Amino acid sequence: MRDLLNVRDLRVGFGGVDYAVDGISFTIRRGESFCLVGESGSGKSVSALSIARLLPHSAALDSDGEIEISLHEDSALKLNTMTDTEMREIRGRGIAMVFQEPMSSLNPVMTIGEQLLEVLELHRPSLAESDARQTVMDSLESVQITNPEQRLNEYPHRLSGGQRQRVMIAMAMLCQPKLLIADEPTTALDVTVQAEILALLKQLQIEHGMSLLFITHDFGVVAQVADRVAVMRSGQIVELGEVEAVLGSPKHEYTRQLLTSLPRHRPRGVRPRGVPRSNDSKPLLSVEGLSVHFPVRAGVFRRQVGSVEAVSNVSMEVERGEIVALVGESGCGKTTLGRAILGLVGATEGRICLESEELARNRSRRARSQIQCVFQDPDASLNPRMLVADALTEPMVVHGVGADDADRRQIACRLLEQVRLDADALDRYPHEFSGGQRQRISIARALCVNPALIVCDEMTSALDVSVQAEILDLLLALRDEHQLALLFITHDIGVVEYIADRVVVMRAGQVVERGTVSQVCARPSHGYTQALMASVPVMPSYTWRPRTANQI
Repeated sequence: MRDLLNVRDLRVGFGGVDYAVDGISFTIRRGESFCLVGESGSGKSVSALSIARLLPHSAALDSDGEIEISLHEDSALKLNTMTDTEMREIRGRGIAMVFQEPMSSLNPVMTIGEQLLEVLELHRPSLAESDARQTVMDSLESVQITNPEQRLNEYPHRLSGGQRQRVMIAMAMLCQPKLLIADEPTTALDVTVQAEILALLKQLQIEHGMSLLFITHDFGVVAQVADRVAVMRSGQIVELGEVEAVLGSPKHEYTRQLLTSLPRHRPRGVRPRGVPRSNDSKPLLSVEGLSVHFPVRAGVFRRQVGSVEAVSNVSMEVERGEIVALVGESGCGKTTLGRAILGLVGATEGRICLESEELARNRSRRARSQIQCVFQDPDASLNPRMLVADALTEPMVVHGVGADDADRRQIACRLLEQVRLDADALDRYPHEFSGGQRQRISIARALCVNPALIVCDEMTSALDVSVQAEILDLLLALRDEHQLALLFITHDIGVVEYIADRVVVMRAGQVVERGTVSQVCARPSHGYTQALMASVPVMPSYTWRPRTANQI
């Protein structure tokens, strides 16, 4: 049987000396799930865009390479030599694509129904209007969108992230493609929503007999989705084979390095749970009965007609030197709780105490210096017009750290060394660094005023597994060196199991479970926590694991 897709010696350049994709070859069989896995910049997304011919004009496909698709058993089409007009005939019925961020793919000024009907107008113009509408309804039902008739008139911003991704899948499936390319479609989703999307893709694949090219950097997803997997690095495929062989017995050192970087494969070691305190002393951070309500306003005069309870009666403690993980799905209130602790949003009720001092929203300069934060996206939190030196020394000036400019620069140099960056980084701008390096700069900035507690809000969720491992190890080293306490907000259970001492689980603004990592992750008692843990992609028993010192 002829393979559906055949890629031979594919090279893609962007005007530089090196190729972004450098001579890769692979095939995708009919009805097969094929995963391209690798870190950012490895070339996996460029490879997928090359197949769909969606590369920017600055990209150049090498004429020696070939991309063939066999929509029918008796013929093959060479995609890389097709004109744009011919390629538009292939997209939709032959190849469809689902991107990572649905909000960047859906038009915010068009309703869901208008965008889905537009696909049919382009690719199936012979359909009558009533038939087209029914086809759209059936497609939304097939991706388990509730009340599809009502959703047709909704705009994308009215849907959750998981619902928007389901709409994108419905749009891709409208013309029943032979090959569906899914480029990191679950990276930004919670584990429960991710599990639903992966199950949905598998179900649609079986029902329609289509092939799936799945791009990801999550080996848990690879193990759950793939029949075969190719590992990419620096534009090349370094390992390719059946998923059991690649994950169970990796041949290439880079594949072994990626698997070693997974938090669940890293030795946790024995860690003290914070700094012991006497019976009459107080915890470093104490949150008592905290509630945060946001007003709902309506009418011409924007009068308050109600409120949204983002956080409801939450109490928790963090000891000095302790790492507490705050977990839950999007919208559960964990980020709002973190921002209330930081003083960035006001509390409606309750108290926040730092040791013996009660913190109001308009807190003292000293109190602000004692609680710092590291956000998810360093690009959004670092000023692109400020040198790294200015980004680090500005908070020192505000909080009176350092005797003069020269002293503050010296402190900044030491901080960069602590986060394992060279001192010459001081005279560069944030855009000159990689994502992991920018996150290190953000950590150095948080440390520059000698805080007692750092709130880390999804700070590793956008990083590759190897960079994530480096950041987690760095945080543990800094915790031991400075006796820092960390409130680690995340939805990645693997990270929680590796770094945290205790876990607090939130749902709908309330704490539903708390305890040590072993108690909550291994033996959850609340039904929601059990569902959360069950949704985490599990690495199968055959997966290769690095040997410990005792095994060598």
